[in-house]
Amino acid sequence: MKLTKTEEELMQILWEQKRAFMKDLLEAYPEPKPATTTVATLLKRMTDKGFIGYTNFGRSRQYHPLVKKKDYFSRHVNGLIKNFFNNSAAQFASFFTKETDLTKAELEELRALIDDQIKKK
Repeated sequence: MKLTKTEEELMQILWEQKRAFMKDLLEAYPEPKPATTTVATLLKRMTDKGFIGYTNFGRSRQYHPLVKKKDYFSRHVNGLIKNFFNNSAAQFASFFTKETDLTKAELEELRALIDDQIKKK
């Protein structure tokens, strides 16, 4: 299952805070802040989708992520490679290195990361 753009924005805040009450989430938003009802709706949808959970404290809920940021991002990247690059990581890497504004230093850093992964296999 996937998050919408607004749900992802809220999820980013929750990943940073790890545990948060509604007031904490609202404070973390940049201006203009969304309405409390908007955030409550997002939290409900994200709970229903299984991305977040909560603990009740009286009438308040403390929310926490159920999905790790790395796992969510990994699923997205793998889906992107599958859907747009014929399931070819090489095609993705070719596109990424040619179509982005990477500096020589960044390309060298990528090479070092790839070389390190090759050594590990």
